[in-house]
Amino acid sequence: MISVVKARAHKLGEVERVYQILREWLISAKLAPGEFLSEQDLAIRCHTSRTPVREACTRLMQDKWLSRIPRKGFMVAPISPRDIIDMYDYRKLLECFAAEAVAATAAPEQVADLRALVAVESSPGASLPEILKANTTFHRRLSEMAGNHRVTNQLSLTLAYVSRLDTLCTQTVPGWIGHEDILFAIERRDPASARHAMEAHIDSSRDKMIELFGR
Repeated sequence: MISVVKARAHKLGEVERVYQILREWLISAKLAPGEFLSEQDLAIRCHTSRTPVREACTRLMQDKWLSRIPRKGFMVAPISPRDIIDMYDYRKLLECFAAEAVAATAAPEQVADLRALVAVESSPGASLPEILKANTTFHRRLSEMAGNHRVTNQLSLTLAYVSRLDTLCTQTVPGWIGHEDILFAIERRDPASARHAMEAHIDSSRDKMIELFGR
């Protein structure tokens, strides 16, 4: 009985390992939108068997990263203007709530934490990966400060999709969309302005992505 439990735990651990590897490859665009994926090839690349790959890919299908091609394998979900609009509309619901909540309750040390992240954006010595990381952390930290775990969990997945878009278009997006207006409203403890600033921020990001991927 103990050996069966250990075997099951090992299998679950291997599926999780493969899931995390593939998810990171998707976020970093090492697996490109529209790319075909075979179980055998992924098993070789992940140094495992096909069963953990199949189960990990099934989880990624549930997360909307992949679609199944019957009797052949999987395909990385392509990017379309409709997908971008839907994702950013959903993101706006989550993040406007978070910005408004944080502006009403943020402690000075929390504002200082956000200020340190925003400072990275305008730092002359910051590399693009550092800026992208600070951007993601800023939005995730806001949701954590809002104190709603469901919002944080859902936003974490959405931000992973956004990170992939950022990675794919970093060489062509003119300028960086900062967070100064959002932070300024939070510092003034103005929930309505924080919501409005976040909405404008996300709408601007969405429009740039549609311009790029809608070509």
